[in-house]
Amino acid sequence: MLADGHPELVQLQKQVKDAAGKDASALGVRVNDIGDGKVVCIFPHVRGDTDERTQDQLDAKRELENRINGILSHAAEVDASVARALRKSHGDDAHNAGHSTYESLNDAQAERALELARKGDKMSDAELQEFNRLMRFNGREKDGEFATEFYQGLGGPEKTLEFYAEMSIDGTSPDASKLRLNAMKDLQQNMGFALANATDPDTRNHLPASWGSDFRRLGTQQIGWEQGQWNKPYGYQVLGGLLRYGNYDPRFLDPIAEHVTQLHKKDPYFFLNNKAPGQEDVYGFNPSGKLGSGNDPLNSVLEALGHSPEASEKFFTEPPTAYNADGTMKGGSPGFTSYLDLFTDENFDWTVDTNDTNILADEDKTKNALAFGPQALGHALESATTGRPYDDDAGDAIKHTQARADLVREIVDKFGEHPELIRHNENGDIDEESGALYGMRASLGDITAEYMGDFQRAMYEENSSSDMFPTFGQAAGLNPGHAQQFLSEVGQDPDAYAAITTAQQAYTADVVDHVINGDGTSAASLDGQIRDAVAPGSAMAGIMSDSRADSIYKYHTASDTEFNESAAEKQKWVDRILGMGVDTVGERVPIAGTVLGWASEDIQESVMKSIEQDTTTEADAEAGAEYSDGRSGAIRSADDAVSRALVNNNEIDWKTAEAIKRAARTAAGISHSDGAQWNSESDAN
Repeated sequence: MLADGHPELVQLQKQVKDAAGKDASALGVRVNDIGDGKVVCIFPHVRGDTDERTQDQLDAKRELENRINGILSHAAEVDASVARALRKSHGDDAHNAGHSTYESLNDAQAERALELARKGDKMSDAELQEFNRLMRFNGREKDGEFATEFYQGLGGPEKTLEFYAEMSIDGTSPDASKLRLNAMKDLQQNMGFALANATDPDTRNHLPASWGSDFRRLGTQQIGWEQGQWNKPYGYQVLGGLLRYGNYDPRFLDPIAEHVTQLHKKDPYFFLNNKAPGQEDVYGFNPSGKLGSGNDPLNSVLEALGHSPEASEKFFTEPPTAYNADGTMKGGSPGFTSYLDLFTDENFDWTVDTNDTNILADEDKTKNALAFGPQALGHALESATTGRPYDDDAGDAIKHTQARADLVREIVDKFGEHPELIRHNENGDIDEESGALYGMRASLGDITAEYMGDFQRAMYEENSSSDMFPTFGQAAGLNPGHAQQFLSEVGQDPDAYAAITTAQQAYTADVVDHVINGDGTSAASLDGQIRDAVAPGSAMAGIMSDSRADSIYKYHTASDTEFNESAAEKQKWVDRILGMGVDTVGERVPIAGTVLGWASEDIQESVMKSIEQDTTTEADAEAGAEYSDGRSGAIRSADDAVSRALVNNNEIDWKTAEAIKRAARTAAGISHSDGAQWNSESDAN
């Protein structure tokens, strides 16, 4: 126990010293111990200081405070586990050398977690908090020892489902306290991450492959956890709650996801009909409350794919395999060629999976719930095409494989040919129904941002060997017409619009910088190269301006305020796009290298200004001038990109610099109008 516990505590001590010392000093905060193993971080008051802090400073302070408290909580859990194991080994008997024996600290921690789990919903709030600490700090360890011991100790797949069902129903019942519900949300995540760890065949310690086939067998069987229980959920309804968290191996997850999808295709209401007639939905197997109650496991497995990039890539790019009703492999084709084709079929049935009351009588609630599945589908496709969990905001870009790039082309072709699938219309005066999949547009915007080089190439049909507009890995080879139609619909969503606009400006700034500060040998004039550099991005900006106006004045689905506010959360795309540029061509200034952080903040500020400028009044829209302000924003953005690139270039005289900036402004204005007109004419057709 001491041999295992000591190095872990030493490592945690180093982490907390670095955080409370170096990191706190860099941020300018003081760390105060408030007792009970917790700290608070404060900004010291300085004479003349107004005490006003930026939101970024406040967010950084909160992150540091949470990080330190998390380290302290982990250390307390290790300390308590070692002490408990030593007491059990000694037996509290001065004349008896010991009772329990352990081969590792993980053994002792798993034993304690199982002791608590056997209490089920009789766990007190304090015991549930302890159980969560054990699962959180040990269930994700790379060797999988704790996670595997815990799930084996529960007694197998069926006992795992029974335990989780009992706990989730207890924590989401109407009588549950807010503390209990929050603890159950933590339990859902902690058990999900641990299950992903334990079922990964590549970890040193892992569960046998039979767990996957057993879960599939239990998927359509009813699971009970109380004596004489009448209403029993199906196994997949329970398992889905766990699958929503963790990065699962495709060998475990994909067969389950395929089986669930094929069951849904056969009977979309098989799972949702599993409740007593006339009663509200009482099952709460998704305590997080995100995208449904969890009663439709299709939403759950799509969310699981959204967090499991390798599994989602294989799911959408490899031929489907048919499964029998009992989860055994049938082999051959299930009757469709790809899951992308299946989910985007206009006749595919998405269900209303929610615990909300009076759902059928409230049209807004119904619409909201019907978007859960498409949103989860968007998350899964985002994961499949980027190689990252969809909500990994801090993650760097990952090189695009050919399979991912080909999938992006298929997605753009699909919605470019059938934009009505993702159209959102709330204007009753226009006879255009909303498409079933409009809920996934935010994810499609993220995919567009990730593949910005490919989209910019498509604007003016750039040669596939272009080195001016590099792709990040393998090229997608997008069809220009499909790309425009795709952007036209996707850009009507405020989040998608902001992601695309942010990535576009960052990418254009990077291309402009490469022209001015790179080592290119082109015989073309510098001003001509700059015109070429800003044109595709400006054309995209024109499409975005026209789409934004359509959303506000044609379809009535968003407001200028919503578009402006959406930009505040998109800094990640500036950092990610600039990182792609560094990876592609090596370090260069002023965008790359030591001033990357400065460039990122500067570009984001430029993005915010252009988005706020890209507004229009109802009178402008009626007069056909709905994107004139957006054109001005594109011109200023191009001018900013050139100015930024010229900062550290002493070889270009001021007259040449002015000529280059003039060329950028001219090209931006023309191309913005070009893109907006292209989009407007497409709408008319």
